[in-house]
Amino acid sequence: MAFIQHNHGDVVFHTASTFDHPQLLHGFSTRLGGVSGGFHASLNFRGSGPEPDSKDNVRENFGRFCAALGADREDLVLSVQVHRDTVRRVTAADRGKGLTYPADYEADALITDEPGLNLMVFSADCIIILLHDPVTGSIGAVHAGWRGTALDLPAKTVREMGRRFGARPEHIHAAIGAGIGPCCFETHDDVPDAMTAAFGSAVGAYIVPRGEKWTVDLKGVNAWRLRECGVIAERIDVCPLCTACRPDLYWSHRRTGDRRGVQGALIGLRP
Repeated sequence: MAFIQHNHGDVVFHTASTFDHPQLLHGFSTRLGGVSGGFHASLNFRGSGPEPDSKDNVRENFGRFCAALGADREDLVLSVQVHRDTVRRVTAADRGKGLTYPADYEADALITDEPGLNLMVFSADCIIILLHDPVTGSIGAVHAGWRGTALDLPAKTVREMGRRFGARPEHIHAAIGAGIGPCCFETHDDVPDAMTAAFGSAVGAYIVPRGEKWTVDLKGVNAWRLRECGVIAERIDVCPLCTACRPDLYWSHRRTGDRRGVQGALIGLRP
């Protein structure tokens, strides 16, 4: 299992080998291949923050990324992320929300079983996860920072795919994209305490002391929680890249604060 880099013109993105399925389109963006400048350079999907990028730039960047994946920008449904554990079922009525139309919801995970909808979540260090059940033809896209990880949001999304669509965990394939790694995610006691309160002492395998602080392997925690809820280990791809280590490929809130763009991950079912 592996992440594979692709170049479509100037757009550089990754796909996960676990998602090799004719029904599916997906991709994890890098910061390369867009039209934005300055600290937003170049494939930025964020139009807010200090000195916000122009709406025209952002819309063009979405168009370029979608074209690279063979997706339609007008079929996007964006995640309005608030670091909580809401899972939203997306229908055709949501097509275009967050980009063409205002989004009337907040959710850190999106799921659907309707073809022709492209779900998208965003990151600048947080963990982004895509899910696909080829049996029921259902998909999910999850944004899990440390708070979403402590809320067990990826596993909750798997369970919600089961409740809504009949998806069984052992049929689900998962891809965990680039995010901040334990090499760079150094914290005080608040993050380890939240993880231990949520998952007990077993989570200690992913938390290592570093002087008076701790390092936390968020990708490792989420992969473990997916396995614990029944996803087969061989069906989980984990991107090894750290967003904070690779400013040539990614934006990192840990490195630059709010003067940054965001990368994203898209998953959709072909019509």
